[in-house]
Amino acid sequence: MASFSIRSLAVSISLALAGTVALVPAASLAQTTGGTTTGGSAYDPNTPPVVDPATPVLPGPTATIDAAGLAVAPAGAPKKVRQIIAAGNKIAAKPYVYGGGHTRWRDRGYDCSGSVSYALRGAKLLRSPLASGDFKSWGEAGTGTWVTLYTKSIHIYMVVAGLRFDTSGRSKGGSRWQADMRSTRGYVVRHPAGL
Repeated sequence: MASFSIRSLAVSISLALAGTVALVPAASLAQTTGGTTTGGSAYDPNTPPVVDPATPVLPGPTATIDAAGLAVAPAGAPKKVRQIIAAGNKIAAKPYVYGGGHTRWRDRGYDCSGSVSYALRGAKLLRSPLASGDFKSWGEAGTGTWVTLYTKSIHIYMVVAGLRFDTSGRSKGGSRWQADMRSTRGYVVRHPAGL
């Protein structure tokens, strides 16, 4: 039997979705059988959780999209993934502008490669923006555990913690973050080292 209530988990999730960070302590997720805890760690209610307030997190293995169209990182995501998500959130609703994000980091709008470059820059993975075709040899080949880039000479998008960050998705909900995936046919698949 789990030592947390469904109601407390639902409250935590709804608070997080409302823009307030709410974490469920690991110990509250532990399974207890006959007085023995089978996982988790001791919880001290007097010690506040250490959280980067700019990057809210939720329990679970994949990122989610909140009501404002911003990505919410999963609790287990590495710091660089949380930084990519936080940077992506800053420009998620900016307009598409061809060449945007290539002459300066802070721009009025971003194209596909400018968007991906900006988000990767948030984790200090790029020094300067790259064009879509330049990403074909960037990082390492194949899919990553947390971040995967899909690139060809005319377009790039990436999947971060299970969410697609793509300028072509903005027409649906106004955000670059999308829960639905798209075809990867014809794309070169790359990922940042270690992610």
